[in-house]
Amino acid sequence: MLVPKTQPAKVDLLILGAGWTSTFLIRLLEKEKISYAATTTTGRDGTYKFKFSEPSSESDSSLDSLHQYAALPPAKTILITFPIKSKAGTRLLVESFIQTHDKDHKPYQWIQLGSTGIWSIEGQETWVTRHSKYNTADARAVAEDALLELGGCVLDLAGLWGGERMVKHWVDRVASTKEMLRSKKSLHMIHGEDVSRAIIAVHNMFKHAEGQRFMLTDLFVYDWWSLILGFCGEIDVGNENDERAKKQIKWIGELMVESGVRALPRSREMLGRCYDTREFWTTFGIMPTRARL
Repeated sequence: MLVPKTQPAKVDLLILGAGWTSTFLIRLLEKEKISYAATTTTGRDGTYKFKFSEPSSESDSSLDSLHQYAALPPAKTILITFPIKSKAGTRLLVESFIQTHDKDHKPYQWIQLGSTGIWSIEGQETWVTRHSKYNTADARAVAEDALLELGGCVLDLAGLWGGERMVKHWVDRVASTKEMLRSKKSLHMIHGEDVSRAIIAVHNMFKHAEGQRFMLTDLFVYDWWSLILGFCGEIDVGNENDERAKKQIKWIGELMVESGVRALPRSREMLGRCYDTREFWTTFGIMPTRARL
């Protein structure tokens, strides 16, 4: 066991990978007076320097790698924000952390952030819950399953928005042609603030999360056509032109006629995959507060 003689003081929550989500999470942690520490690959802005690498073999745990784990503070909850893509990777991270910290700090509460994309499989049912079939061969799902076996919790997130990340900024990228727009069906989103509230709820009530995978949305099933129709009008007004009225707005009108759609949003049957994520919110006794894009 590589445990340094002096180690940073224990915190309530350790964020492994302080990226976009942490901009919302840290504000809420400070408001709730929950002690925390965070890592970045460079150690910028007062964070700990830490860079995870997938193991090159099942027994890969070099001394150099262990030293970066040993430099991290012990924590009640450890949040992994970056993707791990193998069972061995999950085991390496968990075991390396445990190996380099005093056993008196156990048990740790592990949370992995993932993606609802693992439920995007052929023949999926219309209403999808966390209990539905998922792609068990997906690299991230394999790593998540390994954490669940170790008693951790996985929060698989829908599309993320908030701050500078706004859905209306994606219009030209996701619907640059009529054929691209034709293929757009359902969309599921979650705001960074609600992701943060969910993380803190799991931290505080981990007995409900141990060994569990949850999917997280804002409880809405959005219709891409509805969103784009509304956003394009706003964008044209803001830009003082009718560029999108001649393209995306016109195309939606044509597609509605071609598809027999009388009004928007389209029916659940036409939208296809719809996520039912009520179980997370009811389990932890909270509700999303930043719904509607």
